[in-house]
Amino acid sequence: MLNMPTIQELLNTLPQVGKVEWIGLRPASRVDIQVVPEVMASTEEGLVGDRFKGKTSKKRQVTLIQGEHLDAIGSLLGKGSIDPSLPRRNIVVRGINLLALKDKQFQIGEAILEMTGLCHPCSRMEEYLGPGGYNAMRGHGGITAKVIQDGKIRVGDEVKMMAENQR
Repeated sequence: MLNMPTIQELLNTLPQVGKVEWIGLRPASRVDIQVVPEVMASTEEGLVGDRFKGKTSKKRQVTLIQGEHLDAIGSLLGKGSIDPSLPRRNIVVRGINLLALKDKQFQIGEAILEMTGLCHPCSRMEEYLGPGGYNAMRGHGGITAKVIQDGKIRVGDEVKMMAENQR
């Protein structure tokens, strides 16, 4: 009989490595997102240049969404691919299931982050994505994270779960 892994072992194993596809900063509420090739992640400020800067809550310093979910949202809206700036998240990644990072620390480039929760859509998704935008985003809104270790994050950087012994 095969030695099957336990659920806990499966939760602590994530062999997939993602890649940063896009980075955007929201300097203020309701202004255009600034697309940047790199950003400094800070335990005190979150993403330097982003409006949240950890002021409201250190638990929501960074927002991430999967590129695969942008494809799904676009499909649900009958639009094909959608502009990554429309959902107003900071970082778009591909190749890793962000929900698998629940209660985990992960590395992006030089920075280490920790998932703090789900990033639910707000009613402005109707404005940004058009009719049905809010419901298309439900279940696809991404995650929130806090910065555990300062470091630069660049487009093209790997996104990988930290092993327990690396923390």
